[in-house]
Amino acid sequence: MKLFNTISSKLQGKQTDHSNKSDAHAAKTVIPSLNIVIFIVEWTIFQLILSVFEEQNVIFRFLSRGRGTATSDKLDLLGLGASDKAVITCLEQPAKVSFLLQEIRKKIGSQRSGAGIGFTIPISAINSPILHVIEPVESENQKDRRKPAYSHALIYSVINRGHSDEFMETARNSGASGGTVLHARFLGKEGASQFFGISVQEEREIILILAPQDKKALILKAIGEAHGLDSKAQGLMFSMPVDRVMSLSYEQAFNA
Repeated sequence: MKLFNTISSKLQGKQTDHSNKSDAHAAKTVIPSLNIVIFIVEWTIFQLILSVFEEQNVIFRFLSRGRGTATSDKLDLLGLGASDKAVITCLEQPAKVSFLLQEIRKKIGSQRSGAGIGFTIPISAINSPILHVIEPVESENQKDRRKPAYSHALIYSVINRGHSDEFMETARNSGASGGTVLHARFLGKEGASQFFGISVQEEREIILILAPQDKKALILKAIGEAHGLDSKAQGLMFSMPVDRVMSLSYEQAFNA
């Protein structure tokens, strides 16, 4: 019995040591929060943003090509006019976002009035392998876990190709200042693609509209009624919160 008690005591000690090590490891493991950072700029200057990504070691970055839909001089100042656009997306921690936006603004903001725009979207989950290559950075206000007040929203719409002009007319009449159109394809099963029981064209357009929070609901209601799934555009719309917006031009900056 004495021998049994001795062995049992040692086993319990090992289990305790292993548990303590696991707890210590868990305590050291910090899961960083991440933002999607999106830049919309003239196609001719997207390399400047990529050069900042290289300098700041931004690992995950993606580039797509679209076209702007805005027409007024005021919107051209923000870099949202009707021309070829580069939509550049990356993942970054909130503690680094302000610095990244400022560095890109320094790089391209003084070169032209229509430099473009940058904004961030908080994300709530991500696949774990990505976290292994991201070193957590803690900001001074990271302990404040209160829900932030979102000043803007990104309205993300997917419609049949060829309906973007009337779609944007509806959006502007409801308060949207402009948008960016990306070409896309619907990837469904072979044969006729079905979505909510409706046959959907393969050739699609994605329309990104950055809108103030107080105009979001009105814009969504208008485009949903005029260009929803039961219309020729067969549109699907949703919105995401935007927690930071910055013009990349020196002439105008807001919510930086």
